[in-house]
Amino acid sequence: MRTETQAIADEIKQSLGLLRRHLDWDSARKRLDELNARSEDPNLWNDPTKARSLMAERTRLDEAITAYLRLESGLNDNIELIELGEAEGDDGIVKEAEASLKAVREDARKAEIETLLSGEADGNDAFLEVHAGAGGTESQDWAQMLLRMYTRWAERKGYKVDLVERHDGEEAGIKSATIQVKGHNAFGWLKTESGVHRLVRISPYDSNARRHTSFSSVWVYPVVDDSINIDVNESDCRIDTYRSSGAGGQHVNTTDSAVRITHVPTGIVVACQNERSQHKNRATAWNMLRARLYEAELEKREAAAQAEAAGKTDIGWGHQIRSYVLQPYQMVKDLRTGVESPTPSEVLDGDLDEFMAAALAARVKGGADAPVEDID
Repeated sequence: MRTETQAIADEIKQSLGLLRRHLDWDSARKRLDELNARSEDPNLWNDPTKARSLMAERTRLDEAITAYLRLESGLNDNIELIELGEAEGDDGIVKEAEASLKAVREDARKAEIETLLSGEADGNDAFLEVHAGAGGTESQDWAQMLLRMYTRWAERKGYKVDLVERHDGEEAGIKSATIQVKGHNAFGWLKTESGVHRLVRISPYDSNARRHTSFSSVWVYPVVDDSINIDVNESDCRIDTYRSSGAGGQHVNTTDSAVRITHVPTGIVVACQNERSQHKNRATAWNMLRARLYEAELEKREAAAQAEAAGKTDIGWGHQIRSYVLQPYQMVKDLRTGVESPTPSEVLDGDLDEFMAAALAARVKGGADAPVEDID
């Protein structure tokens, strides 16, 4: 077997070893057998909440074990074909098997990234907030571009996106917006995106066509599900209702249906205005507050691993995690990992997995070896 092909095979074996250790293989197989047996219990759905939790765990374990076995089979089958082709002098079989082995390597890399999504709330849905920095229309337009970027990323992943609240800018763009991203590992993927994002471009709002630098911040926190108990004392909260802004129909814009909750002890503020009913907006706002309080607790317990939430830093120079340069050249650069892309249009259309995967890996391995320089 050629040296390059052997190196690919060795890389796959390393990934399989990591996956096996992460799964705790023997325990995982035993647990799946147990869950399969319990899923056949006719009384299981007498408690729907417990049943859904059990079935979700069963699905997760089954998918992880199946993926491991598929990778292991792909490795062994293609190595056998390569050895057979070499023994028989059939270059066609060898080349076809080598190409298949490279595909197995890519699948193994993706599976390895999935193992990094093992935090306490990584499997949960996520709330994502975007806030424009100083700079008026420029920053507000940039904030809207970021909102679209994450919406497109979620759509690529097959996630569902619900708009929770949105405050439009006076001329263009948005002052702020919150979306809920629903799907397996939504928070696990998005959590590395919290921070300040910097844009450099020729401004479409400048008649002199000068370059402008704009900043907007992103803040991500997990949706708290039934398995997580967060008690909130209503006496610690101030609840305000107000008239919704933006598109939404006559009823939304003429009644005090929007709800804002301020948690006085922590200063955390959440708001929801997307529903027509004040009752529904209030329920969503309470869920958001519980999620924010839970995220704050996670930060305390995982301070070394958690990136500092964007809302707690200035939205400007010295705090950016990623720069997007559109003029005079094309480049996106992550300042935590050094990952670059020469195609900002694709990144802004939701091609973010490479950046997210590198940031996840950096959390486990301790970040970049040296400080990463920003780009002009």
